[in-house]
Amino acid sequence: MPHRAVIGLGSNKGDRKFYLTLSLRLIEWEIGAVVRSSSVIETPSWGFESDPFLNQVVVVETALEPLQLLDALQSIERRLGRTQKSRIVDGKPEYHARTIDLDILDYDGLHYHDERLTLPHPHIAEREFVLVPLRELGIDLGH
Repeated sequence: MPHRAVIGLGSNKGDRKFYLTLSLRLIEWEIGAVVRSSSVIETPSWGFESDPFLNQVVVVETALEPLQLLDALQSIERRLGRTQKSRIVDGKPEYHARTIDLDILDYDGLHYHDERLTLPHPHIAEREFVLVPLRELGIDLGH
């Protein structure tokens, strides 16, 4: 039986529409069927000064386990030109512009935490660029 993963997509560097579209194709080819998708919205950058993002949320059916899914999404990010991940500097997150950002927002309602992955995504409630598409899809992740 497939797992249900909710994935957030964002792009604010280069041809943003191209990166979202190509990411969706790679997700379908490598991860699983995209069974629902929100509209694409444009939002200001969050946590740093940069060009605006195009954001979208999709629901995917996948056979991958959470860490396998994370690895697959990070592989897609790297292949599409993402060179830097967010990191903590002096106790604060440091963000960068990126061709594509793929975040696991939820995975079968699982509550999970290790050094690589926290589920559900810990910052959902702070991010309108995630909350608006989730509301459009009628998804409530309890935030």
